Amino acid sequence: MKIIFIGDIVGRPGRRVVQRFLPELVAEHNIDMVIANAENCAGGTGATPALIQELRNCGIHVFTLGNHTWRKNEMVKGIDALPDVARPANYAPAAPGRGTVLHTLPDGTRAAVISLIGRIYMEPVDCPFLKVAEELKALPPETRVIVVDMHAEATSEKAAMAWHLDGRCTAVLGTHTHVQTSDERILPEGAAFITDTGMCGPYNSILGVESDRVISRLVTGMPRKWEVAQGPAQFSAVIVDVDVKTGRALSISRIHKIES
Repeated sequence: MKIIFIGDIVGRPGRRVVQRFLPELVAEHNIDMVIANAENCAGGTGATPALIQELRNCGIHVFTLGNHTWRKNEMVKGIDALPDVARPANYAPAAPGRGTVLHTLPDGTRAAVISLIGRIYMEPVDCPFLKVAEELKALPPETRVIVVDMHAEATSEKAAMAWHLDGRCTAVLGTHTHVQTSDERILPEGAAFITDTGMCGPYNSILGVESDRVISRLVTGMPRKWEVAQGPAQFSAVIVDVDVKTGRALSISRIHKIES
């Protein structure tokens, strides 16, 4: 099977570029499953059930979130009713929502998507390494295809998770830093890995935000409200080809497109 994993969708420009490029990529590459990180889809920070539905209509099957999961009150109240949305599994046990989503393909193949968040330079959370072991143990034993979204700042923490899960997961795909890296590879025991999948959002920006606001904050030290930049948007994703019998990744390739 082939899986496309879409990097952080940022605001309206990110949603627009997904709607534009995803259908043709699905057709061109015979994609079986679409996963996307949607934690920034609502105005650049957070997500809402209504916007999840908008993206669902574009053909996305499973959504992951990250450190902006609770930015919108609608998501706090509504996440339990979204069975295709995974928030970081290593949030506190009392948090609403779920850390793992099981998706069944038309041919009966079941795939699991696990959302994790890092701890280095991030908010205090439970240990992702211990929590992912619990999530894996709870999966139905026949589950072979397992994709992990490692939402983290530190490249070392993302790589450590990939090597930690090599042979136990199909792919460990980094998100959060919004810049697509060129280190995609298959690890020795068959796990696909990339440090960061990239971003779907404004191309002429700093991580999706208007550049002058970020520069002003860095130069003056004074707070500025982030605003999603306008103009052409970029689409970043990876495609992972999977052996469904073993759960091992056969290949991983980057996708990067820019609106003309």
